[in-house]
Amino acid sequence: MSEQGTVGGPGGTDESVKPVVTLWEQYGAGAEEIGQEVAKSLGLPFHAQAFSSDDLEHPEASLENRAVLTTVLGTMGGAYGGFEGRDIVTTQQERRDLITTNNVTVRQSAQEGGVIIGRNATVILADRPRTLHVLLTGEVKDRVERAAAAAGISVAQATKRQAREDDVRAEMSKVLYGWNPHEPDHYDLVLNTSRIPAAAAVSAIVNAIRATIS
Repeated sequence: MSEQGTVGGPGGTDESVKPVVTLWEQYGAGAEEIGQEVAKSLGLPFHAQAFSSDDLEHPEASLENRAVLTTVLGTMGGAYGGFEGRDIVTTQQERRDLITTNNVTVRQSAQEGGVIIGRNATVILADRPRTLHVLLTGEVKDRVERAAAAAGISVAQATKRQAREDDVRAEMSKVLYGWNPHEPDHYDLVLNTSRIPAAAAVSAIVNAIRATIS
């Protein structure tokens, strides 16, 4: 395990600190299915990621997240949102506001314990005790097929989502938090769900977090 993510690291193994598993997935690697099962096994909450695949595919149609997602994409510039009509000072302030709000949300979720999907929780909670950081990956073909089945969409649509979503989510992290979520050195555990079935991945994560908080 990496020192920064070791459960029971800085701050010791205070049992009042509820265990947390942060999950980052490459599109279709099974984070929602696996995360929910891990949370259930631990008897702790499941905290979904900020934006769903539907949100990212059709940001204009997301009533609940439209304003926040539009701001996020706008701060990224280029093909994502552009800077037309936006000055640098405004953009920088928007980034700071997004980071502050997200940090508060992640830390509040961490107080409850459980599984947190995405939200850059891996870096926000990097030094938190009783916390395990997990990356889920897999072969593109397998991930696309899994995502299509889970969402009830065609493989063709899932293929388009994969190409965009892996890029957009990583770019959000680079722009807002200055890290690349695809690099394995940020994690305590990297699981290839092309090789490891979901049930075995759940067991591996649950065993890892329990071993480090015992």
